[in-house]
Amino acid sequence: MTTEAIVMMIVAVLVLWGGLAASIVNIWGSEPPEPEEIRRDL
Repeated sequence: MTTEAIVMMIVAVLVLWGGLAASIVNIWGSEPPEPEEIRRDL
């Protein structure tokens, strides 16, 4: 593999795992919605 391919692979892995980590932190940091805030469309 060329150097450019390795750099692009590392960038892609960091973006994917970074997005996963950011979403997990966002879920853990948020409070669950109150029952009156939950709306269901039936």
